[in-house]
Amino acid sequence: MHEKEFYEVTPEILNLSRLSMETSQIHEELYRKYDVKRGLRDINGKGVLAGLTEIGEICSHETVDGKDIPCQGRLFYRGIEIRDLVQGFMADKRYGYEEITYLLLFGSLPTKKELESFSSLLSSYRTLPTHFVRDIIMKAPSNDMMNTLARSVLTLYAYDDRADDITLPNVLRQCLQLIALFPILAVYAYQAYSHYHDGKSLYIHPPRPELSTAEHILYILRPNSQYTELEAKILDLALVLHMEHGGGNNSTFTTHVVSSSGTDTYSAISASLGSLKGPRHGGANIKVVKMFEDMKAHLSHWDDEEEVTSYLASLLHKDAFDHAGLIYGMGHAVYSLSDPRADIFKSFVKNLAQAKNRMEEFELYSLVERLAPQVIAKERKIYKGVSANVDFYSGFVYSMLDLPLELYTPIFAMARIVGWSAHRIEELANNGKIIRPAYKSVAEKQEYVKLSRRR
Repeated sequence: MHEKEFYEVTPEILNLSRLSMETSQIHEELYRKYDVKRGLRDINGKGVLAGLTEIGEICSHETVDGKDIPCQGRLFYRGIEIRDLVQGFMADKRYGYEEITYLLLFGSLPTKKELESFSSLLSSYRTLPTHFVRDIIMKAPSNDMMNTLARSVLTLYAYDDRADDITLPNVLRQCLQLIALFPILAVYAYQAYSHYHDGKSLYIHPPRPELSTAEHILYILRPNSQYTELEAKILDLALVLHMEHGGGNNSTFTTHVVSSSGTDTYSAISASLGSLKGPRHGGANIKVVKMFEDMKAHLSHWDDEEEVTSYLASLLHKDAFDHAGLIYGMGHAVYSLSDPRADIFKSFVKNLAQAKNRMEEFELYSLVERLAPQVIAKERKIYKGVSANVDFYSGFVYSMLDLPLELYTPIFAMARIVGWSAHRIEELANNGKIIRPAYKSVAEKQEYVKLSRRR
């Protein structure tokens, strides 16, 4: 008998998996019988109230005469609307990542002196332990940067003499270090992968403390370290828009759940990374880009509304792209009429498309954004409105910035680590109980049968 490969799925495993699947499936009517809030959401898609937070707020409905009425989406960071925050730093021609990080962590906007001091503190943390790049990142490079990022975060535990100390000052120190190091860990992981797997030249640019986070990402990623101000400003905007989205999104809720057990920061953040990696969460923008590549390959005329409509319908009928029956980038678990992040993003995306001579693609995206809700409404029964979400445009932006596909979700992580950190601190500060929702057993009772009598 030949030696089994580590990753081999044998016929024996296949047979056992069928048995496992049969015994794992629960009849749909039981969920209705016991009024189970599947996915912690009710039948209308509204999330079950599981906690309180002062960090982020999503508004998609307003109460009129005692009824919930869908409204244009709004997003607040510490009570300040995201549109106002973006307009504020954009009007001053400043980068926003460091300023909004301060806001989310400490609850108020920094003064000029506080912002300078805080930015300097983050820059000082952009240094990995001695030989970490050589011994950890350069060895066993993975084709998935999220896995490498999680592995690096867990390994940093071994370099921290106070790794298990969950007092708030120490947790804040750990979170700030991870916020500063995420771009380095992800980009260096990609450089190692592209070198060993794709045979490309290896570039490990040392960090430059005077650069903003967005500039720093482009500086260490690109072989020549060159970038334009427009490129850096739009990447900075993308980071700000992805930083926080309330306590109920999957990865942030994971942060709360794991933090409530009293575990260390590195374990909590690596768990959040595992959640964000999923294509239903952080990997959605990759699906959007691939869907549009397939669309462009099959459309004869990108501006033909009838042809585009037909393609969108074929997506819903599972006849196109990945046959999943989805138009990626359209719809959101919370927003109905609009996603404010997508609305903010779109105007800046157009500027970048003009600079990159990709207006034809931008017009296609705009056309799909307009037509898709009509097609979905015609083909599907929906309980709320459908609009473009932030993933619809973010993948297009990253492609125009020449970011490799492998870094799309890690870029999301570089932003959301700020929200995760704020929520971890909030969970620990409130000294809540371990999060443990109820599950009802619907298994039939059985008598134990001795091994000798089993057939």
